[in-house]
Amino acid sequence: MKRIQNSILAATLILGIGAAFTSCKKKPIDKTPVGEVVVLEKCTGEQYFSNNKTFRATATGESMDRETAKKKARSNANAELAKTIKATMKIVGDNYVNSSEFNNKEEVTETFNEMSRTVVDQELQGAMKICDELTQNTSTGNYIAYIAIELSGTKLADSYNDKLSKDERIKAEYNYEKFKETFEDEMRKLEGEN
Repeated sequence: MKRIQNSILAATLILGIGAAFTSCKKKPIDKTPVGEVVVLEKCTGEQYFSNNKTFRATATGESMDRETAKKKARSNANAELAKTIKATMKIVGDNYVNSSEFNNKEEVTETFNEMSRTVVDQELQGAMKICDELTQNTSTGNYIAYIAIELSGTKLADSYNDKLSKDERIKAEYNYEKFKETFEDEMRKLEGEN
């Protein structure tokens, strides 16, 4: 009998010690500085970065009106996407012209830049939404729209090629393979910037 009592006492003691240890676990330390809060952003992260095949942009828009918030987000995303594409295409144009044997490099560079503006403006209309979220701020009542859009690099290069191959000023000396190679080099660099 004494043996059973000792066993029960030992088991109770073990359970008590185990309970004491589990209730004394440390809470995770919050590393957020005092006076700041962590903001949960939607439609952001690595899957929304531009890469070697696709241009991408994310943006937000806020308004008291739900549809206006969405329009602001789309407009901001389009502006960001256009900025990235135009910068990339300017580099592609400059590098392509400099590596080619055009007679009047300055004129050809200007032609590339003009085409870039036209093509980008046309192609932006075809940018697809890949993320679309809407929240409402409980204290202000404002709607916050989050959006991510993308545009295929191949589609853009094909559209650019179509315009370039029809331009009389550079048609005779234009080399699509060289252009595409230059374009793909810049797209690979985009992926490394994120």
